[in-house]
Amino acid sequence: MNTTQKDVIIIGAGPIGIACALECKKHNWDYTVIEKGALTNSLFNYPLNMTFFSTSDKLEIDDIPFISNNPKPTRNEALEYYRRVTTSNKLNINLFENVQTFEKTANGFTVISDKAKYETKKVIIATGFYDIPNLLNIPGEDLPKVLHYYKEAHPYTLQNIAIVGASNSSVDAALEIYRKGGNVTMIVRSDAIGERVKYWVRPDIINRIEEGSIKAYFNSEITEIEPEEITIKTPNGNIKLPNDFVIALTGYRPNFKFLAKARIELSKDGKQIPIYNADTMESNVKGIYLAGVICGGLETHKWFIENSRIHAKTIANHIEKSLS
Repeated sequence: MNTTQKDVIIIGAGPIGIACALECKKHNWDYTVIEKGALTNSLFNYPLNMTFFSTSDKLEIDDIPFISNNPKPTRNEALEYYRRVTTSNKLNINLFENVQTFEKTANGFTVISDKAKYETKKVIIATGFYDIPNLLNIPGEDLPKVLHYYKEAHPYTLQNIAIVGASNSSVDAALEIYRKGGNVTMIVRSDAIGERVKYWVRPDIINRIEEGSIKAYFNSEITEIEPEEITIKTPNGNIKLPNDFVIALTGYRPNFKFLAKARIELSKDGKQIPIYNADTMESNVKGIYLAGVICGGLETHKWFIENSRIHAKTIANHIEKSLS
């Protein structure tokens, strides 16, 4: 395997990884972005009809205008925007390439993927958190009918669907499936629909629950999944319901094993927040930077595109000083 020399390797081609690539290009650094999936892989895996909470101007990177037909852009509009930013700027991005090993060297780092070997002075990790779901850890979770991602409602027409959770993704799925003819039951561990649910959607789901169109069990959880039914623990005792599919939208987590490969330390407070300098975004490992939602550890709601776009410029400013 031939070795390629780089100034910067960026791991992850989501919006923040793309923003970091733009900064590298402006500084004339020799860089490569490595992405194990498609461009903006997390956004690609979002539900087909998803609408962002942020307005389009808050999703812009490097002051490149994001024109949307509506105040809140859709998944497809975002995919088009980031794709055009990438192609029009001829960014150096390798897709469907998976980083396997990661070693510190005297002059920087060795990064080995399933396709190439790189020697690089600096590394930026912008890998997000959408690839590893939080599991229920209950009997039957490994059945084929149990899903941790939701794409569209059509397959669930005329089916008994259990949706676990009360976040934006859970609420969107429940409403879409109900309106496409599915029999929807929500199982929620808390006592109400989440306060962070999009303000124009929250009244809709509450009204559908109150009128009985969507059944909801609060302060409840699924304890067992069987091929044709589920068991729910409720405040009034256990009940069994007929069931065709369970969509467990219980959130996701960063790839902590990958961070461990890079020897990045995590906070000991249970939040598993990676250690980094907020003024430079440099981690506890000199020369490795963190960008985007990866910085939040298990607090995945703290960082998103809107408030982490600045990470790219912050990192570039610090790298410029060390490479000059």
